[in-house]
Amino acid sequence: MTNTTRSPSSSLQNLAAQPDAQTGETAPVAHAAPSRPAGQAGRRPRKPQIRREKHNVHGWIALDKPVGMTSTQAVGAVKRLLKCKSAGHAGTLDPLASGCLPIAVGDATKTVPFVQEGRKAYRFTVQWGEERDTDDAEGQVAAISAERPTREAIGALLPQFTGEISQVPPRFSAIKIAGERAYDLARDGEVVELAARTVRIDRLTLIGVPGADHAEFEAECGKGTYVRSLARDMGRALGCFGHISALRRESVGGFVPAKMISLEQLTELCDRAAAGEGSLADALLPVETALDDIPALAVSQADAARLQRGQAVLLRGRDAPIFSGTLYVKASGRLVALAEADRGEIVPRRVFNLTGVVGRRGS
Repeated sequence: MTNTTRSPSSSLQNLAAQPDAQTGETAPVAHAAPSRPAGQAGRRPRKPQIRREKHNVHGWIALDKPVGMTSTQAVGAVKRLLKCKSAGHAGTLDPLASGCLPIAVGDATKTVPFVQEGRKAYRFTVQWGEERDTDDAEGQVAAISAERPTREAIGALLPQFTGEISQVPPRFSAIKIAGERAYDLARDGEVVELAARTVRIDRLTLIGVPGADHAEFEAECGKGTYVRSLARDMGRALGCFGHISALRRESVGGFVPAKMISLEQLTELCDRAAAGEGSLADALLPVETALDDIPALAVSQADAARLQRGQAVLLRGRDAPIFSGTLYVKASGRLVALAEADRGEIVPRRVFNLTGVVGRRGS
């Protein structure tokens, strides 16, 4: 599993029935039918495309993604339910993994980079004795061993995989090589060579050994860490090989289990909102949920208007921020902009236009 990131926005194409062209050949008749223009014999008229109504919706969904669904499919499902104009996820979660997939909706997509930098927590199971080409249970067996590690051997190994370590990503990953995704090249049978990179694992704990073939772990790690690579490398170091057989992402930054929602729960909330028994705002976390780790600054409505026009604001006296760097600006409790502060000058970097439905769940 990876915490690699990428561009946070994604789109959903309109769905419309498109009938196949027919030859139009018929049995002879007494009177010839009127001729059709060349190239159009027997073609049925196309049905008009159905335009789906889309709304201005802004906020975050901390989706509890089920096993078997890709991250792209999850974004599409959320987008259809909310009927929103734009959405994207903040870090791919493999189809065989479950758990926290933060999905940004509307202007929340402007805050995706702050989530991508957040620390991730995982719970996972390693199966010993087999290495797979995908480093998880979905792949083909690449190596086998009759050896099995003891609990003591596993425990003694963990310090080697804690802190800053060098890690080679899985061949089946979303990393681009000359513009192509590594997993696409690997599926086409090409040899994929990925360079090692430095990643950080803050905590790695053995939490259970249900049998000789399996071990259960918890990990907290930073951006770019692949849990699948971790399982593979531990198996090699123990001399028994290994791969991920179960994986769940428990949290991403401020998106913790208490904030997660399943597709079933989201569907129910959307149905209730459509029936006039609630609001979509109750299904969405606020946009600033992604900004918990940076300072906030309150400004007047006049200064907020300047910032939203892309103009800098100079604050003096007690209103001036006592820090420099990135912050987010609010006016009357409403998010206005992401900005940089330097000696009292506030320079807007990303401006928000939160019209329509704005997430308020848990606020």
